[in-house]
Amino acid sequence: MTVDLPPFDSFLLVSFGGPEGPDDVIPFLENVLRGKNVPRERMLEVAEHYNHFGGVSPINQQNRDLLTAIESELHRSGIELPVYWGNRNWDPMLPDTLRQMREDGRKRALAFFTSMFSCYSGCRQYRENIAAAQEQVGDGAPVVEKLRMGFNHPRFIAAMESSLKPAIESLPGGLENVVVLFTAHSIPMSMAENCDYATQLTESSRLVAEACNVKNWKLVFQSRSGPPQQPWLEPDVCDAIAETDNANKLDGVVIAPIGFVSDHMEVMFDLDEEAAAVCRDRGIHFARAATAGTDPQFVAMIRELVEERIGRTENRAALGEMGPWHDVCPQDCCTYNPRRPIATK
Repeated sequence: MTVDLPPFDSFLLVSFGGPEGPDDVIPFLENVLRGKNVPRERMLEVAEHYNHFGGVSPINQQNRDLLTAIESELHRSGIELPVYWGNRNWDPMLPDTLRQMREDGRKRALAFFTSMFSCYSGCRQYRENIAAAQEQVGDGAPVVEKLRMGFNHPRFIAAMESSLKPAIESLPGGLENVVVLFTAHSIPMSMAENCDYATQLTESSRLVAEACNVKNWKLVFQSRSGPPQQPWLEPDVCDAIAETDNANKLDGVVIAPIGFVSDHMEVMFDLDEEAAAVCRDRGIHFARAATAGTDPQFVAMIRELVEERIGRTENRAALGEMGPWHDVCPQDCCTYNPRRPIATK
């Protein structure tokens, strides 16, 4: 049986959230880690990362900036969709946002997740968060449909190209042995086995490297948080720097955090602090490319994804052989059943 749906009448930015002051840090991390097998010692260690920057994550302001850019881009293109923003872990929380949307009379929204790659935590969990928020709001909660993943969209690749090239050019001329490391958040292997996360990341990295004429590149990972006996995607970025340097002395490292859409805490601490320190200690020149942020190409990509779904264009742009990703996720897409490691003495 088909169900007649109202037309799309709003846009929803869905993101992770972050603390905006020292008093927010522990409650925020407790939200993030609720139900996860992460030792409290690790949570307190991560809290110190936030405290290092005054207890403020830049992600919320970056989302405000992105939402403003999206609103302007949609308006310039004649797409009159009011924009909203809801987070998984911190204000504005998704239930509060959906409640406001209901009060504003919104019936059906298109959602963009601030995650460009498919995995449980980057896609399915957000869909579960939306479903839980709809249930909490109750009758009249708006229908929310996500936009497709844009990991191989030409405008995303162009945005990453425009940030990687100047990072490479910032290194001193004449360096012979330079490697570009594309980084993304590591996830447990038991999560990675039932999604296309690593495949999509590899394809995005290849497309950006090709656009920048980079031959020497690797995909590496960062920011793992699980217990050491639980396997996660590797290699870690700092380990990769050390191992590559040991094998063939490096002159320079350029890091491109392709798995993140904004320069939030894990980019600032794990790359700008820790990875940079590894390079400094080894006498390696270091540069870090910017994330997509509010790059005009990235914002235009979001607008084009909206145009696809509202029927303004039949073009579904995608580079490479994987083609455009699906709009509607299959039933078993990115499922995750954590395998708890057996405790050892």
